[in-house]
Amino acid sequence: MIAEPSWRKPAGIFVILLIIFIWAALVASLAAFVENWPVLVQAVYYLIAGIAWILPLKPLLRWMETGRFRAG
Repeated sequence: MIAEPSWRKPAGIFVILLIIFIWAALVASLAAFVENWPVLVQAVYYLIAGIAWILPLKPLLRWMETGRFRAG
């Protein structure tokens, strides 16, 4: 028997896209400041910025599946 999808999945997808959009806008808004840094420091900054947006996704994905943000 296939269960009907929860409203949390489309809402969660919307929140994920919103997080990506806001994070990209924030990182891009700092580009003028970052361009004066040495190239290797810029690389580290963009590497960290490219990974950091993933951190809030684990609780969000858990909520999408279970309805709770914390494991338990």
